[in-house]
Amino acid sequence: MKCFVTGASGFVGSNLVQELNTRGHAVRALLRPNANLKALEGCDYERVDGDVLERGSLIKGLKGCDWCFHVAASYHLWLPDYAPMYAANVEGTRNVLEAAGGAGCSRIVYTSTVGCVGLPDPRVTPVPPSTEDSMASESHMLNPYKHSKWQAEQVALELARKGSPIVIVNPSAPVGPRDAKPTPTGKFILDFIRGEMPAFLDTGLNWVHVRDVAAGHILAAEKGRLGERYILGHLEGNWTMQEALRVLSEITGRPAPKFRVPYWLALVAAYGNEALSKLTRTSPRAPIAGVKMARYKMFFDPSKAIRELHLPQTPPRQALADACEWFAANGYTEKR
Repeated sequence: MKCFVTGASGFVGSNLVQELNTRGHAVRALLRPNANLKALEGCDYERVDGDVLERGSLIKGLKGCDWCFHVAASYHLWLPDYAPMYAANVEGTRNVLEAAGGAGCSRIVYTSTVGCVGLPDPRVTPVPPSTEDSMASESHMLNPYKHSKWQAEQVALELARKGSPIVIVNPSAPVGPRDAKPTPTGKFILDFIRGEMPAFLDTGLNWVHVRDVAAGHILAAEKGRLGERYILGHLEGNWTMQEALRVLSEITGRPAPKFRVPYWLALVAAYGNEALSKLTRTSPRAPIAGVKMARYKMFFDPSKAIRELHLPQTPPRQALADACEWFAANGYTEKR
C-alpha cells in the first residue's frame, strides 16, 4: 500500500514509518520545511513539504495514496496562546480527513488519545480500567490540549458517520525508541536517569511499547471496523508511578525517589510555576494541567484492540528498557 503519514517526524509517527517500511508499504511523509528529522533516521519515505493547515499540500501529498494515517498533533500542556494548538488539532484534523476522503483512500486512521476516553471515579479502589465504551463529555476536558483533541475526535466521528472510511485509535502512554523531542513520558524517563526526580506524584498510566502502538495503527487499517475507536495499550501495563519507578530502578541500577508529593503541594507549586511563566514566556517545569491530570490514575483496558486487531503485547518493562537504551545511545542521558 502507498501510505500518507502526517506527524511522521514525531515519536509515534516515526515508529509508524519504520513499521510500515518493515511490512513493505511505501510511505509519503508530510513534513514541515524545518522539521527535526532525528526520529526518522534509517527510515525510507518520500517527503512532502507542507502543513495540516495547508489543504493544497494535503491534496498533493494524498494523490494516489491507499491509506492515510493522521498522527500529527500539537501537544502542549502550557502555551502563552492556545489558538494555534486548537487550529492544528481541530481544523488540521478536518483538513486531513476530508482531503484523504476526497483522494479516495480506502482506510483513514486517526490518532486520538486516551485523554478522550472517560475515566472512573478516582475515589473507587481498586481503580477499574476504562474501555472504549467509557464516554467522556466536553465538560471532562479540563485542559486545552485534551479539549482540542476531544473536539478533533468529534470531527473524526462526524465524518465517519457520513461515510468516510475512518478508524480511530487511542494510544495510552507509549514509550520506546525514537522519542527525539522527547514526549512527556520520555521526559519522565530522562529525569529519572539524570537523577532530576527527587519525588513523585501518586498517579498511574497504562504503559505500552511505541512499536506496538505503531503496529496497532497498521492493524487498524487492515482490520479495524469503520467508525470504531480502539485503545492501543497493554493489558498488564496499568502501573502506578511508584511501580514504574521501581522497574526503572531495576533496569538502570539507579535509586528510585522515595518521597511522594501531596497533590495539594504539587498544585500550589504548579500555580507558582505558571505565574512565573507568564512573565518569562517560557514553559513551566510543572504545568497546572499536568498536575491536574495526575490526580487520576489513567488505567485502560485494550482488550478490544487485542481481540479485534490482534494488537501485539510487548512487556512494558521491555518498552522502558528500550527507551533507556535509545536515550543513552543518542546522547540524551547526561545532565543539561
